[in-house]
Amino acid sequence: MMLGVARRRLASGAGSASASSLGQSLLKSRSVGSGRRIASVADERVVLLQGRVPVRSFCHLVMIKCSDGPKGMRVFTFNNQAVDILPQWRLFSTESGDLVDAVVPFMGESITDGTLATFLKQPGDRVEVDEPIAQIETDKVTIDVASPEAGVIQKFVAKEGETVEPGTKIAVISKSGEGATHVAPSESAGEKAAPPPPTEKVEEKQKPKAEAAPVAEKPKAPSPPPPPPPKRSATEPQLPPKERERRIPMTRLRKRVAARLKDSQNTFAMLTTFNEVDMTNLMKLRSDYKDAFVEKHGVKLGLMSGFLKAAVSGLQNQPIINAVIDGDDIIYRDYVDISIAVGTPKGLVVPVIRNADKMNFADIEKEINTLAKKANDGSISIDEMAGGTFTVSNGGVYGSLLSTPIINPPQSAILGMHSIVSRPMVVGGNVVPRPMMYIALTYDHRLIDGREAVFFLRRIKDVVEDPRRLLLDI
Repeated sequence: MMLGVARRRLASGAGSASASSLGQSLLKSRSVGSGRRIASVADERVVLLQGRVPVRSFCHLVMIKCSDGPKGMRVFTFNNQAVDILPQWRLFSTESGDLVDAVVPFMGESITDGTLATFLKQPGDRVEVDEPIAQIETDKVTIDVASPEAGVIQKFVAKEGETVEPGTKIAVISKSGEGATHVAPSESAGEKAAPPPPTEKVEEKQKPKAEAAPVAEKPKAPSPPPPPPPKRSATEPQLPPKERERRIPMTRLRKRVAARLKDSQNTFAMLTTFNEVDMTNLMKLRSDYKDAFVEKHGVKLGLMSGFLKAAVSGLQNQPIINAVIDGDDIIYRDYVDISIAVGTPKGLVVPVIRNADKMNFADIEKEINTLAKKANDGSISIDEMAGGTFTVSNGGVYGSLLSTPIINPPQSAILGMHSIVSRPMVVGGNVVPRPMMYIALTYDHRLIDGREAVFFLRRIKDVVEDPRRLLLDI
C-alpha cells in the first residue's frame, strides 16, 4: 500500500525522472546506518529509519521494519504528510509472510474464556486448512481450534490446561514447512525415558557405600533394640496410603453441571411424585410398525417419541408445568421446547427439541438422533442447548429402576423415565405379567401444586398406555 502511495505521489509530482532517482537512491542503500538517511527527490523526502539489516528494495525495507517491533513507525513522508505502519498489522518473522497464527475462535455470546484441553497435533505435523489442531473446553461445549492455513505446525505458544480467551494465539503454522521440527512419538518417548539411567547409576554408586558402611563402622557392643512403635488408639482411622489415590482436575463442563445442580437445589422447593405405566400397547405399536416406519422415514421408531408426545399433551393440559417464576411474576410459555438429557463421556448435556408440539413421531425421532450424535462427538453448539421449557431424562437406558431427577434451571419440572421390568399386575381380575415402568415428576412446589403434578403424570400414563388418545385428542 505504501509503495503504491509513493508511486502515485511521484507520478503526480516530479514525474518519471523523480521515480527513477528514488529507485536508484534506494537500491544503492545496501545497508541502513545508525541514524536517519534522507534522500531528496525533487521536493519530496524519503526517510529511512534506523536499522542494521541489508536493504535490497523499498518493499524489503518495509518488511524488515514490520518485523523490528510492535510499535508503529514512520517510513517516509511526502510534503510533511507521514505514512505510518500501524501496530495492528500482522507481524511476520519472514519477509514472505510465511508464518500464520492459529487463534482461539469466538466461543458464544455467554462464553468469555475456556480451558485449552488438549492438542490434537504435534509440532512438525502437517495440517490442512480448517483442520482441528486443538480443543477448547468451555462451561457448556468443546470447541475446536482450526488451522487458518495449510502448512506445518512450527510451535505451540500456549500450554494445555491454560485459560484462553477468544483471539488468543495458541500455535504458529509455517505455510512452507520451514523451521518446524517434527517430534516423533518414539523420539519423545526416548527423551522422556532418558533420565532414568543416570538415576540407576547413582543408585548403583550409592548402594556399595550403603553396604560398606556397616562393615566400616562395626559397633563394639550390640546396640539396644529400638523402642516399639506407639500403639494406635482404637479411634484413630486406618487410612489407605496416598499412592493408591489419583487426583484429576475437574473439567469445566463438570464444574458447570455441579454448580447448576447445586443452584437448583438451593433455589427450588423440589418435590417428586411417582406413577407407573403399562408399556404393553406402546411396545406392541412399535413392534407392529417398526419395519414400515424405517422404510418410510429412514429412522427407527423408539419409545422416546411416544413419551415426548405424551409430555406435550400433558403440558398443554397443565400449562402451569410449562411456566416459570420470574421475580414476582409467572411467565407462561405458549410453545413447547423439550430438553433431552444426554450423558456423554465428558459430562451431561441437555440439547433442546424446538417446537415439539408441532412435530410427529418421525420428526421427533430424527431430531433426537441428530442431537444425540452431536452431543457424543462434541460438535453440539450453544444454540442447540439454550432455552427449553421442560426436560425429559431417560435413566432407564442405564438400568435405573427409580430416581428423583433434579430440575434443570430455569425450568420448573423434569420427567424421569426408568427401566422396563416385567411385574405381576392384576388385569381384568387376573394376575398377568406386564412390562411396567416407573415414571417420576420433580417439580417446583413454589409454582406447581400436587394436584397439577398428579394430573400431568396421569395424562402421561393414559397416553402411553393407549396411544390412540393422541389421534382422537381425548
